[in-house]
Amino acid sequence: MKHAMLIAGAALAALVLAGAGAWHHHNHPDLDAPAPAAMDVLDKQGKVLGQHVLPSAQEIAGLSNAESVMLGRRLLNETARLLPDNVGNGLNCNSCHMAQGRFALRNHYINTGGNYPRYMPRPGKPIDLAERINGCFVRSMNGHKLAVDSAEMKGMLDYMHWLGQGMPQGSKVADRTEGEIDQTLQPDPVRGEAIYAAQCASCHGNDGEGMKDQFNEYLFPPLWGDDSFNIGAGMARLYKAAAFVKYNMPLAVNQEPPFGQGELSDQEAVDVAYYFTQKPRPDFAGKANDWPRDKKPKDARY
Repeated sequence: MKHAMLIAGAALAALVLAGAGAWHHHNHPDLDAPAPAAMDVLDKQGKVLGQHVLPSAQEIAGLSNAESVMLGRRLLNETARLLPDNVGNGLNCNSCHMAQGRFALRNHYINTGGNYPRYMPRPGKPIDLAERINGCFVRSMNGHKLAVDSAEMKGMLDYMHWLGQGMPQGSKVADRTEGEIDQTLQPDPVRGEAIYAAQCASCHGNDGEGMKDQFNEYLFPPLWGDDSFNIGAGMARLYKAAAFVKYNMPLAVNQEPPFGQGELSDQEAVDVAYYFTQKPRPDFAGKANDWPRDKKPKDARY
């Protein structure tokens, strides 16, 4: 009898939640994100080749490599938990590549599958996509490279290729991976500290330590300290960090999709980015080998 009552209670709770969801959707349709729009696909000269619409996650189940694509999707979201031997801090891949890497201006993965191998100025040579991913493991996640022939690496590669499925090799969507920021602006660290306290500390902590849940897992990633990205990461560069902040942070301050973000000016983003990028963080042992052929960016930490 008690077991039956528990089942009935669970069923009632499910009906209530479903009803609440239907009520919310009916009464607040403006809060739902719009349907995916078609993105122009460009060749290397910028000529429009056609259009690309991102596939839905519901389509993964029908793929011949569905298990691998889904593994990659999970790993990018839960990198620190699922790959503790490779991640040396509290970050996940999607801490920087937001919403499974599907949105413009949020470091999307849509172009990655068809645009490697490619020449990269930082290593000063052409690299393939697996090497690019491993660069994130040793820099952004301050950890260790993933075996190139592992199921985990294959899953990440398969997921990124799936996002850009059907696009010709070497083409890309017109939607930018990063937003623009005025790189002539000079940061004001005092103002940056005030902006951080007012806009960022409630999620990332007064000392940039991030916020953990009761299971000791990060809800919001740390922005400096031992559990954050090292000085060799792209996010340690002032203007890269400022562009990310301007177009992605702080979250949920309005009702505009996708995340209710976007309240800071270029100057404010530069100020607060300077504040947290200059804070103590892990060193990067291979920094002396960076930019062997090309001019080092002016905002590099070393």
